[in-house]
Amino acid sequence: MNTKVVAAIFFFLSLSVLHAQNTNTLPKDRVVLSEDKHEELFGRRSIPETDPDFEFKDLMTKFIFGEVAFTGNLDDQTQELMTIVALATNQMLPQLRAHTGSALRIGVEPVQIKEAIYQCTPFIGYSRVLNALGVINEVFRDNNITLPLESQKTITDEARLTKGTEIQSSIYGTGMRDRLSGSSDSLGEAVSRFLTEWGFGDFYTRTGLDLQTRELVILIALSTLGGTEIQLESHARGNIRVGNNKDTMISALIQCLPHIGFPRVLNAIYIIQKIEE
Repeated sequence: MNTKVVAAIFFFLSLSVLHAQNTNTLPKDRVVLSEDKHEELFGRRSIPETDPDFEFKDLMTKFIFGEVAFTGNLDDQTQELMTIVALATNQMLPQLRAHTGSALRIGVEPVQIKEAIYQCTPFIGYSRVLNALGVINEVFRDNNITLPLESQKTITDEARLTKGTEIQSSIYGTGMRDRLSGSSDSLGEAVSRFLTEWGFGDFYTRTGLDLQTRELVILIALSTLGGTEIQLESHARGNIRVGNNKDTMISALIQCLPHIGFPRVLNAIYIIQKIEE
């Protein structure tokens, strides 16, 4: 059977199983669920019918807040954090603004939002992260949150390589670094060092997010980007090693489904399903 067909079948089976885990929500109509969830997150129950895009937004609201929000094993705070990562990665800045506000409303700490965005940097680049930080800082100010937030840096420049190597090796071994450093010229050595010092030394050493959440953030950023199958497989294995099981990874992907679409989610699920726990 075609692997894409297998992935699609697995996705819908996973969706059914994960949805069934939330049995307390099943007797309710998705319209009621969506209105309750929308009010919880955004402080209002429905979209005015005078909105020129009411029909589209009605479809969106019922699906996101009446179905997807009640699927999987993530709590509301982690769901919103994963949504924020997907929106920042895709530079959906108006939606990022709205969901940053909703995350604060339901109890996500400002430092968690900031660190989730920071953690995306080695995967989506500084420019996209700067754009996202500009948006979330505006939301913080609107909510009377004092800026700058307390620094989560724990490392000196001199210790970046040593600590980065320690973290990288503990989760991923030395294979990734060895492949890069095995280049016949100095460029491979430079990229290998950048990966260890920057990707692991600068970001994994920060406080504000636990290691499991950091790996889940990376999984979502890679899945949202698309075309990152090699890195996605590596970080799916990393998620397993730090304690995120397949249900947790798939639950995170499902929360991002409305924002990144079926193809990228199905591709990521297929990769995750091949990983041995």
